[in-house]
Amino acid sequence: MTSMLATPDINGLAQQLYSLRHDGSQVPTGKLVSVPVALEDAIDVQSQLSKLEGADLHAWKVAKSPGGDPVAALLHPYLNNVPHPVLSWRRGMKIEVEIAVELCQDLPVRNAKAYERAEIETAISNAYLGAELVWSGISEGGAISFPAFLADRLGNMGYVRGPALPLVVLQVGSTIPLKLILNGQVTFDAAGQHPTKDPLTWLRDYANNRSRPAAALRAGSIITTGSLCGAIEVPGPGDVSVQLGNDAAMHFALA
Repeated sequence: MTSMLATPDINGLAQQLYSLRHDGSQVPTGKLVSVPVALEDAIDVQSQLSKLEGADLHAWKVAKSPGGDPVAALLHPYLNNVPHPVLSWRRGMKIEVEIAVELCQDLPVRNAKAYERAEIETAISNAYLGAELVWSGISEGGAISFPAFLADRLGNMGYVRGPALPLVVLQVGSTIPLKLILNGQVTFDAAGQHPTKDPLTWLRDYANNRSRPAAALRAGSIITTGSLCGAIEVPGPGDVSVQLGNDAAMHFALA
């Protein structure tokens, strides 16, 4: 029976999630060896899972919990400058087209003054087109337990970084024509926009999270900021093409 004690089995849950991801299997939340209640415990599980997967501390996604808490998860595998990128497909997988930013300055944890948006902008040297693959070893994702989903790296199953974008794409209210093609079928063809209408909302919120790991927002880090098109299901393996605006395009495969 699943344990929902205040102190979950961190190592046991991390090992279970690692095995599920490795095998491409899913279980319902009730079949997990333990379900964290506190976000801090979920982050500890995520850290152990990331170590088992061999993920480094270079690329992250930022998001918000249903309760409004800023959260983050490592992106792994993270593919950049690979001639013919290939990621693994899973049944039920979804894709999110996003804008990633690269930090040129550390954003250390502050205990007093909060970061203003302008300070976050100053710490960004580059913006990039990116695509995140989302799939969880938990069959309900975060619908029953968000902390369990956070432990499972917020469902990240890989990220492909594409070409550089002008920094103007980070302006509040920016909308950009976006086309997503899966195996020759157009699945999204509309204006792409961040769900909060500001691509830097969740990054700023996370920067101002005093309980975050100090290593999360270092110079050189890549941070993906949130989907421009929602989460679109990928029905099967094959080719993925993304066109953002007139000039930015990327292509990769799911095997």
